[in-house]
Amino acid sequence: MRARAPGPGPAMLTPQQAASAVASAAAERDTIQQNLLDLDGSFGKRLLSGATLTGETKRRWDAATADLTRLWEIFTAYSAVVDRAAEMLPGARRAAARVLTDITAILNAPSVRLPGGSSPVAQGNITGTAEQLVTMAEAVREMRRLFAGVADVVNAAETVWNALADQLQQVADDLGAAKERAAGIEDDALAGALAVAEADLAQLRAMVTGDPLPLWHPSGVNTGQVNTGQVDTARLGRLRERAAAAASRAAELAALRADSDQRIAVVTAAVTTARDAWQDAMSARERAAAKIAGAPATPPDVHGLAQRLAGLADLRAAGRWSRLAAELDQLEGQAAAAARDCRDVERQAAALLDRREELRGLLGAYQAKAARVGGAEDSMLEYRYDRARNLLWTAPCDLSAAAAAVTGYQQAVLALERGLRP
Repeated sequence: MRARAPGPGPAMLTPQQAASAVASAAAERDTIQQNLLDLDGSFGKRLLSGATLTGETKRRWDAATADLTRLWEIFTAYSAVVDRAAEMLPGARRAAARVLTDITAILNAPSVRLPGGSSPVAQGNITGTAEQLVTMAEAVREMRRLFAGVADVVNAAETVWNALADQLQQVADDLGAAKERAAGIEDDALAGALAVAEADLAQLRAMVTGDPLPLWHPSGVNTGQVNTGQVDTARLGRLRERAAAAASRAAELAALRADSDQRIAVVTAAVTTARDAWQDAMSARERAAAKIAGAPATPPDVHGLAQRLAGLADLRAAGRWSRLAAELDQLEGQAAAAARDCRDVERQAAALLDRREELRGLLGAYQAKAARVGGAEDSMLEYRYDRARNLLWTAPCDLSAAAAAVTGYQQAVLALERGLRP
């Protein structure tokens, strides 16, 4: 801050103007003092002062600390000038021209002596001093500038702490609970996921505690107020996702450990159902194959599923809960699929036998119709009937050929019926 060059003095105040100006200066001084005390006692300032800072935050806070020291120095000098003017005010009320002149000069002319200006050597002035002489208005402007800079750092750090500290503690609590659930569970993937999440938590906590300012993104819009911007929560979001996934996996494996007997029983029942369905399908296929050519394909073998059931107890005894969970899910899904396939084979076999019976019934019905329309003596019609009957009563039956023969006989009977009509 540069001192104002001497110039013509300000117009002398009247006693009433002096009293009003001094009262205004005192009120402004008290407001500045309260704001400085609030800043000194703020949560953010206490945190910054007590933390072991690093990186950008240390650099900016070191500069802000120097500015805050300078701010108090200016305030002390400025406050002393306000007090001096207030002490002179009673004399001004008696209309002493000299006193009014002095008060006018104090309030409007350079009157605040600030230490720490350019040295006499830098000034090239052997009679100079390292002090600056500025007006009260200039002192206030400089304090406002310094205050805004310090408050920006304090409020930004405090906003980051307020936004992230509680959520980081929640993540820590979740990971702690997950580790308790995972105790005794031999699962490398889960252990790795928990370790990575804990390492990320430690890094982010260290950043929030020691270097929070890189997580603060100012809005870039000058609103005349500090603390405009937003906290970068991307790293926190990724950490929460990883922690939630690890906690979910730990809960899943812990639940499996607690309910392993029931879970194994459910899968055993599914494999038993698949084995029963296989036996039913094989029986139905054998019956169909004995009577129908081109029986359904052999149902999928389920003996391997039954053999794998024996390995579940070993996995449980070894505490390999993740592998047990995967094997249970796979076995249950494969058993359900095998049971469905076996039932399809059984239905297909039954459908083939039903189709043969349907064709037999259709052939008999049209034989009766042929007799009614005078076809009993028709040798060609009898030939068609015998051919269809032989196909249907031959084992194994060629259903395609039998169906074609029944259709041919049916069409011949219908043609004969149409020929008898007038």
